[in-house]
Amino acid sequence: MAILSEGLLQFDFNESCLAEKYDDWSFFRNQFQATCGGAKAVDIICLSGNTSWLIEIKDYRQHKRTKPQDIGEEIALKVRDTLAGLVAAKMNANDPDEKNFAKKALQSSVIKVVLHLEQPAIHSRLFPRAIDPASVKQSLKRQLRAIDANPRVVNKNNLPATMDWAVTG
Repeated sequence: MAILSEGLLQFDFNESCLAEKYDDWSFFRNQFQATCGGAKAVDIICLSGNTSWLIEIKDYRQHKRTKPQDIGEEIALKVRDTLAGLVAAKMNANDPDEKNFAKKALQSSVIKVVLHLEQPAIHSRLFPRAIDPASVKQSLKRQLRAIDANPRVVNKNNLPATMDWAVTG
């Protein structure tokens, strides 16, 4: 069972999954990140059955969002760059494990995009619930329809059973 941490959140993946922090890959950091003026990356890629899950994690429980860019647009660019990075890693990664993982990810017959979005449970002026998950989902649907016609916006309390992981923290 893979256990991956991102900030205060811990992702526990089922034994049937292969999961890695893509944005920590040597290939991404040392070879691909500077491509085309700067490539972005999703946080985690999980391979489960015939599905490649591209998971981006945003936790605004302690610090509110300060980027002016629309969050849907930000995620869509990360997904695009990650897919391009996987193709390049399959061919050019120096680490054989990363190369093999990229190959397996690209052999999947389904790509699913997930935004794991944590916001304050209790809203206040200091930590308002500034991001509407339904609006972000619509933005992602519009921008990523050729990749995933039904992207998900979830938090640790509403993960569907179809996702082979649990989140704590």
